[in-house]
Amino acid sequence: MKKILKVIGALLLLGLIAIGITCWYACTSNPWNAKMVGDISTPWGYTRVEGSYAEFMRQLPLKKRGSKVKLYTGGNARYQWLSTGVIDLPMLSNAEQCADMTMRLRAEYLFSNGRYSDIRFRDVNGNVLQYSGGGSHKSLEKFLKNAYGVCSTFSVSRETKPRPISEVQPGDVLVYPARGRKRLGHALIVIDVARKGKKVAIMCAEGNTPARELHIARNLNPINNPWFFFDGDESVLWVSVFHFGKNELRHY
Repeated sequence: MKKILKVIGALLLLGLIAIGITCWYACTSNPWNAKMVGDISTPWGYTRVEGSYAEFMRQLPLKKRGSKVKLYTGGNARYQWLSTGVIDLPMLSNAEQCADMTMRLRAEYLFSNGRYSDIRFRDVNGNVLQYSGGGSHKSLEKFLKNAYGVCSTFSVSRETKPRPISEVQPGDVLVYPARGRKRLGHALIVIDVARKGKKVAIMCAEGNTPARELHIARNLNPINNPWFFFDGDESVLWVSVFHFGKNELRHY
């Protein structure tokens, strides 16, 4: 009887340890202590897609384990549990929110490849905002800060085209403008993609309102975190606590 009780006690202890590790993993920012996005392991059996945009995204640096998402104005953002890692990218202004962050990464990618003439966006009125500052990063920052004031989830949604989730690529955006009684829309950007046959796994990053640091969206299932899985024929795409219609995965 004593031996049985010891075995039960040992099993309970192991169970508590496992629960503790799972809770820590589920709540800690950057639990892998990865230096950059590409250091985060792919799901078992999945292979990352190739491409220059994919490589750019995977080189995005991450803040160390346990880092909090900070507001532009200072202090910690609310709902830290929605983030699973903070991208080490200094913010440009208090207007750099969700749609603006997707624009920021696209502009930074094009800038890093010397594709200055391709850096352009449309504002909420449909007018083209064209970057003309060449290789000056200060000029790029000034351009983006001006664009943030006249662009939104509405303009990003309108100037992009839908792409099936089965064909998703790094740099695509999940975006919807204001819906029904909700005053604000939301946008995330796909920063990594891995495939296993017809199945696809994506990793996403987002900003939010009020302006806060770009961060990786957490999958609340700690086994899958930070990846979100799709078979390719879903009509609703759930990423974190947000849902998107199949036509709300979009690309430039």
